[in-house]
Amino acid sequence: MRYALLLHYPEMTPEDMGDDAWAEGMREFDEYAKALDEAGVLISAEVLQPSAVTTTVTAPDGTLRVQDGPFADTKEQLGGTFVIDVADLDAAIGWAGKAPSISWGTVEVRPSATRFENGAWTPFAG
Repeated sequence: MRYALLLHYPEMTPEDMGDDAWAEGMREFDEYAKALDEAGVLISAEVLQPSAVTTTVTAPDGTLRVQDGPFADTKEQLGGTFVIDVADLDAAIGWAGKAPSISWGTVEVRPSATRFENGAWTPFAG
């Protein structure tokens, strides 16, 4: 079963954290991604750019509206994602609990409903 691990945490810069703490965070995420990969469960991983460069697109009345910034203006932002393929929710929670950002943010564990692969949508059972 595929799960998306959605990492939410306060946005920080190297200037906020200091160069050493920033490098330590990058090292921890590198080790985490490599552990997922070595376990054979990592499908993809993305670190997102700051929410300040987000563009939000809506069309509630059929007219396209493009807005600078994230949809929700909150302290915590979606900072990255890991898509993993594991046996069950318990395994996904286990990996979520090892995410470096778990100590300063939250990790949302959401099962995938379907995926687009090889030109077609493929539903997941479960």
